[in-house]
Amino acid sequence: MIMVQEKKLVDEVSGWLRLYDDGSVDRIWTGPPEFKFMAEPVPAHEQFVDGVATRDVIIDDKSGLHIRLYLPEPAPGDTGKLPVLLHFHGGGFCISEADWFMYYHVYTEFTRSARVICVSPYLRRAPEHRLPAAMDDGLSSLLWLQSLAKGESDESWLSKHAEFNRVFLIGDSSGGNVVHEVAARAGNLDLSPLRLAGGIPIHPGFVRSERRKSELEKPQTPFLTLDMLDKFLSLALPVGSNKDHPITCPMGEAAPPLVGLKLPPILLCVGEMDLIIDTQMEYYEAMKAANKEVELFVSSGMTHSFYLNKVAVDLDPSTSQQTRDLIAKVKEFVDNH
Repeated sequence: MIMVQEKKLVDEVSGWLRLYDDGSVDRIWTGPPEFKFMAEPVPAHEQFVDGVATRDVIIDDKSGLHIRLYLPEPAPGDTGKLPVLLHFHGGGFCISEADWFMYYHVYTEFTRSARVICVSPYLRRAPEHRLPAAMDDGLSSLLWLQSLAKGESDESWLSKHAEFNRVFLIGDSSGGNVVHEVAARAGNLDLSPLRLAGGIPIHPGFVRSERRKSELEKPQTPFLTLDMLDKFLSLALPVGSNKDHPITCPMGEAAPPLVGLKLPPILLCVGEMDLIIDTQMEYYEAMKAANKEVELFVSSGMTHSFYLNKVAVDLDPSTSQQTRDLIAKVKEFVDNH
């Protein structure tokens, strides 16, 4: 009789992730059941539902890299083609997928309200794929858009509707880190005829190895706890690295000097009660000191990634209003660039 050895739990991260001794990872939500629906996938639908159609497209047959595409329904007054938001999902580089409900409910609204096309790659996740894997996928997605702009590839929705000289990077939480890194890498490339018009890091995961005051004083939420912050990054960063790594601390001593980077205009969005607002503000001040074009938008009284919490958006008028204000600010930034 063959004995099957039961795998053992090695570590767990705030209800979001369990790691076993055989290296396998379980990302089934085990926190409060009322939040579970937000971490479940939404199937793509090529027909318009509430003004938005979605499809999943493989953009690299060799690696399997694929994207979730959001297209708004044509509206009266639409003139010509639409700007593109290249969206990088968050999740501490370890959890989340581009088709999770928490992103679907926000980015259908972005697409519909801001009149943009959203392209959201399924970034590879740690610990199976440590950094810089997610950064490489982000850049690959941008270069795929360039290949469409040059007519070297084809994707019917984008080829027909996208304004490739107005492409914006947008990302929330760890996706905000991807925004900065991809923008920095793109500064060394000739992207023509595509133009990178701006970057929008929302509540980016910028941290230092030494805790800042906000990490000790601001509230922890299901979307960011100190446990998540520490364990996700320990699983995601290159082996032997700490939070002072350039990917998590682009304003730090180990990172390339900001002054030498060729960056597009940046809209940095922060939440007043975010656990990591202190280091996000360090990034803002460092960008200003480096004479970069950076604008700050603060969501008053809001915690990390508040707009992804559909329960709060539906039930709390303040969260709902702040989410609308955030989307309106992104729309204004896109319209101005």
